[in-house]
Amino acid sequence: MATDKISGSEALIRSLLEENVKLIYGYPGGAIMPVFDCMHNYKDRLKHVLVRHEQGATHAAQGFARVSGETGVVLVTSGPAATNIITGVADAMVDSTPMVVITGQISSSLLGTDAFQETDVVGITQPVTKWSYQIRRTEDIPWAVARAFYIARSGRPGPVVLDFTKDAQVGTAEFHYQKCNFIRSYNPYPPINKEEINRAATLINQSKKPLLLIGQGVILSHAENEILRLMEKADIPAGCTLLGLSAIPTAHRLNKGMLGMHGNIGPNIKTNECDLLIAVGMRFDDRVTGGLDTYAKQAKVIHFDIDPSEFNKNVHADVTVLGDAKSTLSELLDKVNI
Repeated sequence: MATDKISGSEALIRSLLEENVKLIYGYPGGAIMPVFDCMHNYKDRLKHVLVRHEQGATHAAQGFARVSGETGVVLVTSGPAATNIITGVADAMVDSTPMVVITGQISSSLLGTDAFQETDVVGITQPVTKWSYQIRRTEDIPWAVARAFYIARSGRPGPVVLDFTKDAQVGTAEFHYQKCNFIRSYNPYPPINKEEINRAATLINQSKKPLLLIGQGVILSHAENEILRLMEKADIPAGCTLLGLSAIPTAHRLNKGMLGMHGNIGPNIKTNECDLLIAVGMRFDDRVTGGLDTYAKQAKVIHFDIDPSEFNKNVHADVTVLGDAKSTLSELLDKVNI
């Protein structure tokens, strides 16, 4: 794109368009008004949905992201508007939903003075986001937006918050956008450990009564075909988490329904009868496991996940396979010989 000098607000809008954003959920306010004013000039390319509460914007963006497969975008002002996003952001983090939330902030010269509607948005949101960053300079806008979308949608998806100071919105700078596809300190797609794949295949081949636990990670990695092939090749019954329900056909003979306290009796009984649990893209939520002191104590456990922090967090796994589910299951399939 040709380099030119534009306002920070326009730089934000152009950056969003570079990421193919077509829909924003939001609620205006003083600290983000320059962006809303600028957005009017792009109304033919960018639709804004006015919500009645900032929390509603985050939940709407979550729903949009899940249905469309794109990244949900939220735009709100500072102070109480920024604190109102926390529930939706925390929910997106737990449920692996890609979302970029942009909050207005007071001018950088006033930061730390307890100015009107100043809140430490980065400090508040860091525990419930993949990345939280404060934009204080107009020239940093394209870099921050590109990085935000890359982090939000790659690996295990999740929310990112960009806190956008007023002076960065109204300042001017040359605009040049370059999409982000690498961050040195961030590895969203870890290499597959072939030894762990072999160990998993050995346990599956030796098992007499295996059970698959299918989570949303199968859907997020587009591994529906691979999980179905594994089920049918090894004749393994499967239960699904709430967010993993659409990973396999409802009427399939090996689909035993939803796991856990709100689920079907079948997969819960099988959990206590199986000799091997194969968990794919799920986090052993307490609504699935119930009391951990009695959960599947008779079974060995294999856990496939792209997020290493999920391994042995709740349920100890005999084998952990790190990586994208589509890739790891593809590697596994040739080694399962039942």
